[in-house]
Amino acid sequence: MAARYRITIEGTLDDSWSAWFDGLAIAHDADGNTTLAGAVREQAALHGLLARVRDLGLTLLSVERGVTATAADQLVSPGEP
Repeated sequence: MAARYRITIEGTLDDSWSAWFDGLAIAHDADGNTTLAGAVREQAALHGLLARVRDLGLTLLSVERGVTATAADQLVSPGEP
């Protein structure tokens, strides 16, 4: 069963990276950080997303599970009802 996550990384990623991060919505904050938000189907998929953050050499700031929806993650991820 999918759970909603918000992953915050240091720096700015262009919106075009959304597909590479399994369709998670991308938002930017005033501090210049990027948030990836949306449904993640299982723990293995979450670990895959975190590995992508690592492989890009990005600094992981936080991972939050079960976050409430914000304007940034109102987008429906592929395969999400």
